[in-house]
Amino acid sequence: MKKSVLLLTIFIFSITQSAFAIDFEDAIFPELATSGRALAMGNAYVSKADDASSVFYNPAGLGTIRNTHFHLSNFHFEVNKGLLSSGTGGAISNASKNVTKMFSLDGTRQVLKNNVGKIAHSRFHMLPNFTSRYFSFGYLLAKRTRAVVTDPLLSTGFEYADRFDHGPYAALNISLFGGIFKAGISTIFLNRKELIGKADPAATLSVGSNSYQKGNAFISTAGGKITLPIVFLPTFSATLHNALKQDFKNGGSVGVPAAIKQSIDVGFSVTPQIGNSSRIHFEVDYKDLSNQFSDVAASRKLLLGMELDLSRIFFIRAGYGDGFGSFGLGVKSQKIEFDITTYAVDTTSASFRGHEDRRFALSLSSGF
Repeated sequence: MKKSVLLLTIFIFSITQSAFAIDFEDAIFPELATSGRALAMGNAYVSKADDASSVFYNPAGLGTIRNTHFHLSNFHFEVNKGLLSSGTGGAISNASKNVTKMFSLDGTRQVLKNNVGKIAHSRFHMLPNFTSRYFSFGYLLAKRTRAVVTDPLLSTGFEYADRFDHGPYAALNISLFGGIFKAGISTIFLNRKELIGKADPAATLSVGSNSYQKGNAFISTAGGKITLPIVFLPTFSATLHNALKQDFKNGGSVGVPAAIKQSIDVGFSVTPQIGNSSRIHFEVDYKDLSNQFSDVAASRKLLLGMELDLSRIFFIRAGYGDGFGSFGLGVKSQKIEFDITTYAVDTTSASFRGHEDRRFALSLSSGF
């Protein structure tokens, strides 16, 4: 009987650990800067990419950009259900204090130790840029933080991951055969600061700059698209992340971050015209075709997306990515782009629909 109880305890503990292992889901979201529009479509965006985020999803998409724009206030902000419920739970008087706390690692620890098992996730990025057909340049500022308390009594029961990326980038695109074939490449001088670790939930967490792994590298993204000039415009596309297979260099005292894996995403789409000024886009993508992330189930890498375009101003989006549904609404003009999105990821390492982490995002870009 004692042996059976011990084995059951070990089994339950192993499940808990796999369900709450903290990482950045790079197998499903390898892009350095995500798009709220893409996330609403299940992140199935390799073929559709036709805006400033093409730089990271598929640089070949620059060739389908309709209008030149210069946007300085291009930002994306998201939080998850775990952060919202943990920060706003309890007395109303504590809600604002707790939400503020959760934008620092130690503040997150303080709140999560009373919300065991809830994952807190936040992401913010700015992407001021000038983008035109065939050319784009800008600057990336991106920060992601994830954390969870798996056991308040365990000295390593607080797990956390924090990543900060920044750097200038530029991208080029060429179109051949009347736009049937497009190819593009982008390069960013990426400066990364990253910290992944475990700590005691009951002890103050003091994290200095020297605790982070640091490094920089020229990271390139290459992509191609073939659009057949027939009804529904069937499009085949592919993206190669970290095309030159560069590692981070010039690290701090604790070394450099792990290398960005050279992974391949592929996609297929059709875009039927459903009215004089409306069209609907359907896309299916497969992430990590070369299986660099072999510990992630193949079924989780299949993504589906849909976007209903009404007069190129109003957009309704839905998708299926990482085993869960997504949805979003968007408004777009020359001066402003606004998107609200909800999507989810699977927090388990390999299983399909193992544990849902529901997220909510707001994207806003303005300029001229």
